[in-house]
Amino acid sequence: MRIFSALMLKRNVRQDNVPFQDILPLKLKKRVSGKATKGSEVCCLHEMSILFACFKANDFNQSMCSKEIESFQKCYTKFSSDRDKQRARDAQKFLTPGEKNLTSKQLNILLKRYPDA
Repeated sequence: MRIFSALMLKRNVRQDNVPFQDILPLKLKKRVSGKATKGSEVCCLHEMSILFACFKANDFNQSMCSKEIESFQKCYTKFSSDRDKQRARDAQKFLTPGEKNLTSKQLNILLKRYPDA
């Protein structure tokens, strides 16, 4: 109980309002870095776990797990084709109207087009 009352006393301590002093001008930069888009992509995790469970159950005999291998390969080919389409779409210079997820390149184009907005 002492700790709780000590915390409440510390929380109720009133500090004087400190006026805000801007050291640097409060404005955004003219470009966006693309570091956030470079992430590790995890694909087909469910199919891979099913495949490894089948391997473990059958002493790593691939002939017994052909259905799981086929489903994993199908999932990976779909993922790689979707990734290639996304990269091709991201490499385009023009903007798609109504697009909600913009890449850093597209955002930089918008910031150049409307610098004071």
